[in-house]
This record gives sequence, structure tokens and C-alpha cells, in this order.
Amino acid sequence: MAKISSKIKAENATTDKSARKVHWLQRTPKERKTFREAFRDSREKTWNKKLERRARRITLHKSFKRSYHEEYDRPLELPGLLSHAVTCFKLIFKNWKIFVPMIFWTALFNVILVGLMNEDTYKSFQDALDEQSLELAGAKIGNVAKASLLLISTVTTGGLTNGMSEVQQIFAIILFAITWLTAIYLVRHLVAKHHVKLRDGFYNAMAPLISTLLIIVVVFLELIPIFTVIITYSAAVATEFLNTPFYALVYFIFAALMVLLSVYLLSSSLIGLVAVTAPGVYPMVALRTASNLVYGRRIKLIIRLIFLLLTLAVVWIIVGLPLILLDMWLKSCFDWLTGFPFISIVLLTMTVFTVIYVATYLYLFYRRMLNYDE
Repeated sequence: MAKISSKIKAENATTDKSARKVHWLQRTPKERKTFREAFRDSREKTWNKKLERRARRITLHKSFKRSYHEEYDRPLELPGLLSHAVTCFKLIFKNWKIFVPMIFWTALFNVILVGLMNEDTYKSFQDALDEQSLELAGAKIGNVAKASLLLISTVTTGGLTNGMSEVQQIFAIILFAITWLTAIYLVRHLVAKHHVKLRDGFYNAMAPLISTLLIIVVVFLELIPIFTVIITYSAAVATEFLNTPFYALVYFIFAALMVLLSVYLLSSSLIGLVAVTAPGVYPMVALRTASNLVYGRRIKLIIRLIFLLLTLAVVWIIVGLPLILLDMWLKSCFDWLTGFPFISIVLLTMTVFTVIYVATYLYLFYRRMLNYDE
């Protein structure tokens, strides 16, 4: 039996060698191309790929041609502004067992890696109000007005990020990206009626972290026109450039155009921050997809973003003012609470909640655009 099996193996080997030899003899010789021909073929392939990408891109307007309303109108059925905002609140509050621990752990990591707002910064705002604004219309400022001014000055002047080093700023950006990705991962599975835990979000949502950071870089580049307006405005005020009415009008037109440019670019990049969280999506593909989704719907998106800012402002006032008043009352009654960073913890917690709410708000809008197109 051993001899027979060895003979069979030898015959199979010889037949395979002969078959390969025949196939090698029968194959057509490979055509050799000159360098010019090879370069021309590769250029044609690249151009064809570019034409395919352009064919998939939505272009509603053409240069030097009139665009009619029927050509660029893309209908999109959406709930009302208030209904959309309330839906996001309901989703978060209904799943508070997931989002409350997320806010806690994110705030804790922020305290460890970045740090809290310095209590001296908040105290300096309070002292400035006590010294410079003691009287208004012949009477002292009430506690409610004082708390409102403290909240506005702390948020608008960058009190939360005041005094951060370069390393702390990098950690803050990374923590923002992690919170953003985790929130969208959790919301995606909650909307799909999946059973999900916070642990799943922290472990499984980090795959597109590098892609998200790259899109954040794009967002910073698109904010350059607004940064230019801020820098030039401070320089114009310092040099009294705006005292002349004509120069003030010219600067107002310039500032308006720069702000409109940033808003136009940011409207699609914010949706790109949501689109990049899908598995296997590259940053530029996410930006192109977001641009295609937003075409013809940019005004609707901007209106939603303005309403989002108003909603968050109301939430910050409703939550922040009573807590600032409580902090002022407690520290006036108990001196040993003077150095406790109560307001810093409150503002950090509200900031984390704001990131989660914005991620939920934009993701639900993104899903409605996708479902309507499908």
C-alpha cells in the first residue's frame, strides 16, 4: 500500500508539473509599455476615479448660472424646534442611569488631568462686581443680578479654561473627543433599542478617535475667520479706528463676511463630527458625506443650531443662577466654606452635560437626514 500511494503521489506531481509547463507556454506575453504610456494610463485611471467621486457629489448651484428654487430645494420633514429639543432631554433623562455616571467619571478625569477652574478667578469676578458695580440707578445690585453677572462673566470670558497650560489644553481636547464619541455611541444604540452599558461606550467608542481629532483640527481652521475678527476688533478699539463712521461701516461689513464664512463652513463640519463616528469612515469621507447631507438644508441646520444655543443658555440660567445664589448665601453664613470650589464643580458638570446634549441633538438631526434620504 505504501508503494502504491508513493507511485500515485509521484504521478500527480509529474502531471502538475506538466500542466504548469503547458500553461506557462500557452500564456500570452505581457505587453510592455513605455514610460509615457504607463504615465498616461495611470493619469486616466486617477481622472476616472475623480470623475466618479464628483458624480456622487451633490451640486445644486453652478457658477454664473441662475439657480431656481426647484433645483436647490431639498425637502426634509423635521419635528418642531421645541419638540426636537425636548426629545433630546427625554432621551437623556430616561436613561439617567447611563448618563449620570458618565458625567461623574468624565468630570473626575477632567479634575485629575486638566484641573478645576481656579477659585481665585471666580473670586476676582465677584470682587470686581462688589467694587465697581455696587450701585445701579441709585440702589445696590440685588443678589439675582449679581449672580447673573457672575455666571455670564465666568462663561463668556473663558473662566473655565483660564490659566491652562499647553498640556492641560491637549488633555481637555482629548477628553472632549472621548466624551463626544461615547455620547454618540450610547445614543446610537439607545435609539436602536439595544441594551447598552456605559462600559460598552468607553471601551468600544474609541475606534474613530484619530479621525475625530483630525476633524476637530479642520473645525479650528474654519474658525480662523472668527478669530481674525476678534483680533482685529481689539486692535481697532485700541487704535480708535472705529471712531470714524465710514471705517466702522467698512469693518462691520468685513466682520459680517468673515463670520458668515465660518458659519457656512462649520455647519457641515459639525455634522462631519457625527458622521465620522460610523465604523470604517475616514475623515475626508465623513466631511464629504456631511456636505452632501447639508446641501440645500444649511439654513434649516443653522436655525436648529441657533435654537440649540438658546436652549442651552436657558438651561445654564435655570441651573446656574440658583446654585450661585446658594453658594453666595452659604459662604456668607459659614466662613469655613470660603475656599471650597463649589461653583467650579457645578460649571464643570454643566459643561460635560452640554457636550452630551449637543452630541445627542446633532446625532438625532443627522439620523433624520439619513432616514429621509433613504
